[in-house]
Amino acid sequence: MDGNRTALVIGATGGIGAELTLSLLKRGWRVRALHRNASESARRFAWIGPVDWAQGDAMNPLAVIAASEGAQLIVHATNPPGYRNWRGLALPMLDNTIAAGEASGARILFPGTVYNFGPDAFPLVGEGAPQNPRTRKGAIRVEMERRLRDATRRGARVLIVRAGDFFGPHAGNSWFAQGLVKPGKPLRSIVYPGRPEAGHAWAYLPDLAEAMVRLVERDAALADFDVFHFRGHWFDRGIDLAEAIRRIVDPRLPIRVFPWWAVRGLSPLVTFFREMLEMQYLWREPVGLDNTRLVAALGAEPHTPVDQAIAATLAGLGCLGGGAARVATHDAGASRVPV
Repeated sequence: MDGNRTALVIGATGGIGAELTLSLLKRGWRVRALHRNASESARRFAWIGPVDWAQGDAMNPLAVIAASEGAQLIVHATNPPGYRNWRGLALPMLDNTIAAGEASGARILFPGTVYNFGPDAFPLVGEGAPQNPRTRKGAIRVEMERRLRDATRRGARVLIVRAGDFFGPHAGNSWFAQGLVKPGKPLRSIVYPGRPEAGHAWAYLPDLAEAMVRLVERDAALADFDVFHFRGHWFDRGIDLAEAIRRIVDPRLPIRVFPWWAVRGLSPLVTFFREMLEMQYLWREPVGLDNTRLVAALGAEPHTPVDQAIAATLAGLGCLGGGAARVATHDAGASRVPV
């Protein structure tokens, strides 16, 4: 790619979208971000850097196509907030991104998840593992990837990078920030949602974003439809993440069990809890990602030492004292789709 590179980021105010924007800017890309309230986002997210905020809604195909004009890359980093109405929002938004990719010729970068997979693909999931999801959201993720693959037969180009649960200094909407710790105040305890002995994969978002951008910059070596897995930080005992947080903050902090019983009891009444409960199986069994292809392509996977990554995350979430947190997340009405 030449030095005049432009990326359209849809979801730049979310966790992975913000980190991808930071990484793209650092590597010399011009970044255009689509948002329903562009002027407010430009003010609230000025810390990200010199972003061209474009007014528009990801649910409006004409707005997405217009914003993609002149772009070499479209980052589709959006998800419906709070697990709500995935089919009604996630699929139409992706269709609009696909239409923009076909119109502009830009490669589509799609951050993938392990939702696509069921226990038959565990414990180490490769790119070609069977996709037999256990949940409605997983089935929608499979459908999204199918639509992306189908689009390549019409001339689109797609890169999917799948990762496990994520954490990072700008990721307010994540299991780490909403399950293990409470952002905005010093920690009094840590909550772990998984079976303690079940291994778990965590992607540190600055590392994941760096890997994605480095793959994008190898565009000529990529297939029209290409998929890579990001290993991230693997904990043989899932609860070792909570132990690491305690080691960094205060060895006296208690580690508490996540109240799945309460989630189960309230799930008939609260949609968010019902959707959370669907994902519980991912916390009961070891789920890791095989990054052999990614390492072969890049030489090594970007990897911040775990204590450094956790400390930066806790500081960004405002859990170490010294001021309020500044995280990339979405308020109601500011954007349709947080990540």
